[in-house]
Formats: sequence, C-alpha cells, structure tokens
Amino acid sequence: MRSEALAAPLGASVEVPGVWRRFPSRVLTFCIVELQKISHDRTELVTRAAQPVLWMLIFGETFNRIHAIPTGNVPYLDFLAPGIVAQSGLFVAIFYGIQIIWERDSGVLTKLLVTPTPRSAFIIGKCFASGIRALVQVVVVLLLAAALGVSLSTNPIHIVGAFAMVMLGAGFFSCLSMTIAGVVLRRDRLMGIGSMITMPLFFASNALYPVSIMPGWVRALAKVNPLSYEVDGLRGFLIGTHANLWLDFGVLFVAVVIGIATAAALVCRLAR
Repeated sequence: MRSEALAAPLGASVEVPGVWRRFPSRVLTFCIVELQKISHDRTELVTRAAQPVLWMLIFGETFNRIHAIPTGNVPYLDFLAPGIVAQSGLFVAIFYGIQIIWERDSGVLTKLLVTPTPRSAFIIGKCFASGIRALVQVVVVLLLAAALGVSLSTNPIHIVGAFAMVMLGAGFFSCLSMTIAGVVLRRDRLMGIGSMITMPLFFASNALYPVSIMPGWVRALAKVNPLSYEVDGLRGFLIGTHANLWLDFGVLFVAVVIGIATAAALVCRLAR
C-alpha cells in the first residue's frame, strides 16, 4: 500500500512534462487550423482593409497639406503610415474574442478544452491567426503608402522587424479581447466593450501625433499603452526615425506573455 501511494505522485510528475513536451506540436497544430480558417474567409481580409486605407487617403492627405501637426523634418504622411499600420492590427485583433464565443456556442470550444492540450497552446494559435490577418492589412497599407510617396525602408531586415512588431501587437490585443470574452461571456457585451476601448487605445498613443504635444494626462496614458511601443518600433523600422527597438520589443513581448497567461486562465469560464 505504501509503495502504491509513493508510485502515484511519481507517475503524476512524469506525465506533466510529457504534456509540455508536446506543447510545440500542439501550438503548431492550432496555428495550422487557424490558417485554414483564414483561407476560407479571404473576402473579410480585403474588406477589413478599407478602414486603414480611408485613414491614409483622407486623414493623412488632408493633414499632410495643412501642416497642423508638428513632426519635425518628417512629412506627416510618412509619420502617419506606421501608426495606421499599427491601427489596422489593433482593429483586427480587438474583436477576436467574438470568435471564441462563437466556438463556445457551436460546441467546438468545449471539445477542445477537455483534451490534455494546454489552454495556452490554444490561445497562442489564436494570437498567431490574428497576427496573420493583421499582416494582410499591413501589406495593403504599405503598398498604398508607397503609392502616396511615403519614404519606406526597403531593407528586408527592417521589413521583417516591422512584421514581427505587428504580430506581437496583434497577439497582445487579441489576448486582451479573449480575456474580456472570458469575463463578459457574451458577444454583444464584448462588442460594446471592444468598441468602447478601441478609440481610446488609438488616440491615447503616438499613432497620429507625437507624444510631446499631448496633454500631461494623455502622455501618461501613452507611456503605458502597448500600441505606442508598437508604433515607435514601426517608425524605426519603416521610416528610420529614432526608436528604442529593444524596449519596444521587450514591452510587447512581456505584454503578450501576460496576455496569453490571462486569457488561458479565463477561457475555461466560457465552457461552463
């Protein structure tokens, strides 16, 4: 009896590492599944790009002509383009929790959560999918920016760095959306909260104007807003302005890790 009692804890301790050894393959599986979903929904990828295109064409061109926002030696359209790139990823990711609620309603989520797969693998797959969706829009915005005369970097390393920055930003905001979904549990509530926080996140960042011209309280919000660090990094990669890239990547990486852990902890509430 005593040997059996000792064997049970030993067996449990061996089984847990086995699950985590399979963790990379489970993450890869969820990423492939999400990519297959995207391939069946190509129309949405194009229609979602309409909003950032309008920001570039109307807002960007107008403010570029009137010189109302001081951006130093950088033309305003060049200054704005990385902000719109970040905005496009934000607008894609912030409503990503709706997909999890839909999967809950269709019974898919419950089946996934009863498997031995770590919930964080499921969340990472969703983050990856939101990043890929954001990148499609980023390509559209960058092509438009180049057509409008924005001086973008053609260095492949800079472009890859910008794409990585967008992936991290979209990953964090999708985690934020999935965390909210795990709290509110309903699509209508999530859409209301998502709509309520999207514009404050966008305007309380350096996407449209420099931090230096903001009121003090807005400047304080911008300093804790992950979108500001994403935009700062994108400007460094795409138009060559001064940026603290290590800090930008570090803040976004930590934000994504915290977001994954929080969303994974709350997603089980949706299956109850």
